[in-house]
Amino acid sequence: MLAAKTMFKGIPSSAITKSLISQNMTKMALSTSTRLSKSTYRTPDFGDVIKENRNDDRSRVYAYFMVGSLGLLSSAGAKSTVESFISSMSASADVLAMAKVEVDLSSIPEGKNVVVKWQGKPVFIRHRTTHEIQEANSVEMAQLKDPQTDADRVQKPEWLIMLGICTHLGCVPIGEAGDFGGWFCPCHGSHYDISGRIRRGPAPLNLEIPRYEFKEEKLIVG
Repeated sequence: MLAAKTMFKGIPSSAITKSLISQNMTKMALSTSTRLSKSTYRTPDFGDVIKENRNDDRSRVYAYFMVGSLGLLSSAGAKSTVESFISSMSASADVLAMAKVEVDLSSIPEGKNVVVKWQGKPVFIRHRTTHEIQEANSVEMAQLKDPQTDADRVQKPEWLIMLGICTHLGCVPIGEAGDFGGWFCPCHGSHYDISGRIRRGPAPLNLEIPRYEFKEEKLIVG
């Protein structure tokens, strides 16, 4: 104490007080700085979080865009499929042209066969003689595998119109052949009579009769 008084002897007391306060504040600042430098606390960096949030937003927007694009593509594909299906159901011009076939009957001599094409299938047209008509009507139903009268198979007795497709496996029979003077299928040996009825062989049914009509001297099949 005596040393302090001796050291500050001759210095005004107000100056001494200011000097001591300044020294104390300097010590406190240094002490605080030292503690802060030794502290493990760090201000949090929110940059990564902000970046992650921005990445999530971009991912979400991209996902929405992709879902919307796929939805539009799916709708367009479905529309195209439906339109194609509907257009395929409507008959084209060539199909409509084949829906009916017109045949001039005056050009077919009596006792002769003519084959025309209808919807991609052969159609047999036979101008039968009087003897052939009598023969067809003389057959007893008990002799037939697929019983059917000749009158049930024709609209006019002299004209026999049938699909030229064997009812066994779809072959095309030969006209004016076989054991019964009608049609014969050489593939598996089916014999049809002059009315197109199956008489012998593996075929189970008579030759099919298509839809047709007569218009004057014309035959319209279909």
